[in-house]
Amino acid sequence: MSEENRSESVDLGTQVEAAERRLRAAVDSAAAAEERATAEIRALEADLERERQTSTEELERLRREHATELQRERQARERAIAAAESRLAEIEAQTEAAEKRVKEAERRAAAAEGGNAAAETRAREAAAAWLRGQIEALRREAAGR
Repeated sequence: MSEENRSESVDLGTQVEAAERRLRAAVDSAAAAEERATAEIRALEADLERERQTSTEELERLRREHATELQRERQARERAIAAAESRLAEIEAQTEAAEKRVKEAERRAAAAEGGNAAAETRAREAAAAWLRGQIEALRREAAGR
């Protein structure tokens, strides 16, 4: 039976060696898978960091563009306000000039009215004096008859 034991020993040794080889292959395979997983995780982390950086840069670019657009809109609004204020000043100046012209026209009209009244008074006095003269002339003529 010693041959049997030996044969069993050899078979058992062979099986152990085969199991050890499979175990080493599994360990090597696991180590390679771990290295691949680690490399993939690092690559994903690097991609994530690049994406974060890209997103941050894009966000900053958009903020700058937004700030620039707001500044343009403020400047346009300020120009519109300045133009409106300028136009308002022109209208106020024209209104003031028109009010002065109206006052001057009213003054001239009042002066002309006063002048017309005096002229009308003189004309009436002259007409009354003429009529009195006519009446006197008629009385003398009537008295002379």
